[in-house]
Amino acid sequence: MPEPPATERIAIGIEYDGTRYAGWQRQAEVPSVQAEVERALSSVADHSVEATCGGRTDAGVHALGQVAHFDTHARRQPRSWTLGANTLLPGDVAVLWAVPVDRDFHARYTALSRRYRYVILNRASRPALARHRACWIHRPLEAGAMQEAAQCLVGEHDFSAFRASECQSRTPVRRLEGIAVRREGDRVLIDVTANAFLHHMVRNIAGTLIAVGQGDRPVASVAEALASRDRRAAGVTAPAAGLYLAAIDYPPEAGLPASPPPAWAMIPGA
Repeated sequence: MPEPPATERIAIGIEYDGTRYAGWQRQAEVPSVQAEVERALSSVADHSVEATCGGRTDAGVHALGQVAHFDTHARRQPRSWTLGANTLLPGDVAVLWAVPVDRDFHARYTALSRRYRYVILNRASRPALARHRACWIHRPLEAGAMQEAAQCLVGEHDFSAFRASECQSRTPVRRLEGIAVRREGDRVLIDVTANAFLHHMVRNIAGTLIAVGQGDRPVASVAEALASRDRRAAGVTAPAAGLYLAAIDYPPEAGLPASPPPAWAMIPGA
């Protein structure tokens, strides 16, 4: 019998509007980004494809820089993977690029860090166009206080206070490499980089910082919540609509396209 054709590993970059999806992960009877991507890639490959992502997003969360990999014995040019998949994908999911990678590349385990942005629309009137793309807070926020409060989170910590009760991670310890809060007009932006994140970690941090910005919590309360390792000591979980997986960083030798800085500007504002 002839030997089966050798497989090749392909990495792809993906952006999506997560509004109508139950998250990245494929689930029975509910729409998921993974299912849409795999359906499209399987059609292009002419065989079943399973995609593994670098940062699993929850229901309603968006992505500008998701990365996934899949194995295939089909021989296609990178442009063919991109154009073919986009022809078959719904309008709220798009493949940005496709490149062959080494067999030991893994979208999740090869990643060095993940970058998220949380977008808050801070104005008196509710949004129409950005209603699924930002968290609307009508009370004025003091971004400076939020920035000051957030700095205690930088470093390696037990983030149990900012972890969802259903989180399945074996350890609550994460290394947060940086967090910045700033105002741009009527938007307040929270940028967070870490080696990895717990379930709802960014949204729980955002909810806590929003309470600080509104004057409902003192600046010192964020450090106190972190030290407590008690979820009840932190703030509420901020809405999914404001959260974006902005980029996943990999070693240069992985050979992936660089994460473009202008990606931040693509996030819809007011």
